[in-house]
Formats: sequence, structure tokens, C-alpha cells
Amino acid sequence: MSSSKEQSTILKLLQLNGVGPARHIEYKLAPRLNLITGDNGLGKTFLLECAWWALTGFWAGYPARPRQDAAKDAPSITFQIGKNGQSGRRRTFKYNWDQLSWSASTKQTVQPLPGLSILSQADSSFAVWDPAKHLLAKEEQFLGREEEAVMRFSRSQIWDGIREEEGGRLKVLCNGLIYDWIRWQEAADQTRFKQLSAVLYTLSPDPEKEPLIPGRPVRMLELGDSRDIPTLKFPYGEDVPILLCSAGIQRIVALAYLLVWAWQEHVRTAESMRREPERTIVLLIDEVEAHLHPFWQRAIVPALRNVARTLSNEVETQLIIATHSPLVLASVEPVFDHDLDSLFHLYLEEDSVRLDEVPFVKRGRVDRWLMSDLFGLKQPRSKLAEETIEAAKNLQLEDAPAKEILQQVSDQLVKVLAPDDQFWPRWKYFAEQRGVTF
Repeated sequence: MSSSKEQSTILKLLQLNGVGPARHIEYKLAPRLNLITGDNGLGKTFLLECAWWALTGFWAGYPARPRQDAAKDAPSITFQIGKNGQSGRRRTFKYNWDQLSWSASTKQTVQPLPGLSILSQADSSFAVWDPAKHLLAKEEQFLGREEEAVMRFSRSQIWDGIREEEGGRLKVLCNGLIYDWIRWQEAADQTRFKQLSAVLYTLSPDPEKEPLIPGRPVRMLELGDSRDIPTLKFPYGEDVPILLCSAGIQRIVALAYLLVWAWQEHVRTAESMRREPERTIVLLIDEVEAHLHPFWQRAIVPALRNVARTLSNEVETQLIIATHSPLVLASVEPVFDHDLDSLFHLYLEEDSVRLDEVPFVKRGRVDRWLMSDLFGLKQPRSKLAEETIEAAKNLQLEDAPAKEILQQVSDQLVKVLAPDDQFWPRWKYFAEQRGVTF
């Protein structure tokens, strides 16, 4: 393990008691890659939001609520942030029922991560935490501006920026992707545009065949928009305005922009304070595969592992990713390191949910991931095909199955299976011996 990795500051532990879908969850995070799987509604997004709160002291959306069956003194959130290879201080916050809050029940305060944190949510919104702006907000002349350390971006704000009125003047918190992209592209100093281009290239579905490359700006006057709009070069020879690109491309482009914007904002703020920039980025992504073609799903997580190095050779990244995709899990087989990475799964029990760290086993094929305990499919086929095959297998166990039933199941198999499906040889031999025709 490199010395920079050993010195990176990460989220190491998250414990939830009497809150969320489970009575108790203990989440021990790996320093590099953390994958979370589980069915819808079992708490993957909830875990990410609690991790975000532990890292920043702010909720990305609604605060966590205690369980209805929790005793009054039971709900608590414990977390541990520290340098990798060292034990950090555990901090526990109990729920304050009088104020319906997690922050007022103790004299402790959340000590946020001394590094950048970026949360990418499934609805294409984002949140960014900057530790330099947090320190700045503690200075007397900046008191009352703590909220500026964490910025929440709706989908439209990513493109168009965030502007506020304060004391009769306009305060621009972020120019937005469209304005900044053009400004960086046309600037004499190409540092930020080169970084953006490098991040886009790294996050491309295939950097060699389908790279994300900025094109020439265009104006979309037909839409009543007089701004210059960034474009991407497509393999078929067109420069397409990013506003017309697919949802998957737009989400990746937004992530690329926020990585560059947040890093540059942090560096410039730290320089103004005569401080060294931090060297850790924690990137939390919900449903990383959302809107992405299977070809891209197979490439996105390995790309995310490398993307921070396009910002600085000294930056280390901790990834916390929730996914439903067997392709995502298959994609990390060549790079998964049991000392640096972990795989977690949420299981539904009778009246609660359990989070387990599960061994990462190379399965070789995506259909084997589908049929693993993580996804629970009995067959890598349609639901009707699976049910028909199960019915056929049950018939094969009977001593004297009726010919009419065998024929019905055979006819149904013809409808639901491909002509070369591997189940056919087994079934045809059995059925033909009992007078079934095909």
C-alpha cells in the first residue's frame, strides 16, 4: 500500500441503532472501494445518506428517523473517521426527541471529513462538501456561512449554476456546467479545461472507441437560448450539444464537471487561506449504473477508481457505491483487492434487514452473478421461462407424468426458450421417451 493511501482520511465505521430498516447495522468500510447490493427498499440509499451525514454533518435530504419499535434512549448513530492504518475517534449521537434532531442531544458536534466529499444521487442531483470552506466559515468575519461548505445541486442547477440574493447584491455560488465549460475552453489558462477533458476521457464507456471528447460550442437559438452550449464529439461525426445528449451521458458529464469544479474550488480556497489542499476525496454514488448501457456499466467502476488521479497525482479516493447491476460486480473482478475493497449485501429477514460483508468471489460470467445469493435468480432467463423450467424439472421427478401435461409444458418451453437453450437436450430426451412431439 502506498504512503499516500496510508495517510488518506476516510470513513471507517458507521453504526446505526434503532434507525432505518434495521434494528442494528454495523458497516465497516474498506479504504478504497465499497460496494453495496440488495433489493429495492432495503436501505442502500439510506446507508449512503447516513454516511454522507457522518462525513459532513449535513443531511442530503430528509434526516434519518428512528424506528417505531425503538426505545426512547435507543436510537443512535456512531461513526469513525480517521487516517487509514490508524484508529480514529468514535463519535456517537443519540436522537433528541425534544428537538427531533440528531445534533442537539450531545455537546459533541460532527467533526467532518478533512477532504472533499461528493454525493451522486439516483435522481441526477448532487451534493458537494468542501472542508476548506468549512474552516473559512468558522472565522469571525464569515460566521453564519456554514451552509456554503456543503452545496446541493438539483439537476438544473448543475447546468445553470446557483445564484442567491444577499443584502441587495447577487452572490454566485457556482456558475454551472454550461458557463464554466465554455469559460474554461476559451481561457488562456487551459488547466481546468484539460482536467475536465481528462476526466471525461477516463469516464468514457470505451476511451479508445467511444471517448467523451469536447467539441466546438454551438448556439441553440431554435430553443430561444442565446448562450454558447458545450458539445461532445460523437463517433458518427457530429458535435452534439450536451443538452441533447442521453440521460446516461448527461449524468456522467455532470459528475465529471463537479469533480473538476469541486477540486478547483477547494484548491483555490485553500490557497487563499495559505493552506495545503486536502488529498482525500470520498465519492458516494447511488445506483451507479443508472441510465448506462451494459457496455458502460462494465467500465464505470474501474474508471471511477482512477479518475481522481486526473485531478492530482496525490489525491486518493474512497468509493462508496450502491448498485443493482451484476455487470458492475463482474467488472471489478480483475481489480478487486481484498485488503482495500469490500462487498456488502442487505438481506431481508422476517421483520428487519441485515447488512453483511460477503466474500468477493470471482464468478467469471454475469449470469453467475445473477444466480448468486446477491441477486437470487434461479435462472438467467425471463421470469416465465424460469417458472416453466421449474415446472419441467418437477415433472422429471415424477414416476409417471401425464402425457398431456408433458405436452403442455413442452409447448410452453418452445414459446419461452431460445432454440439453442442449454435446457433443451435434457428435456427433449426425457419428453420424447414419453411420446411428446416437437
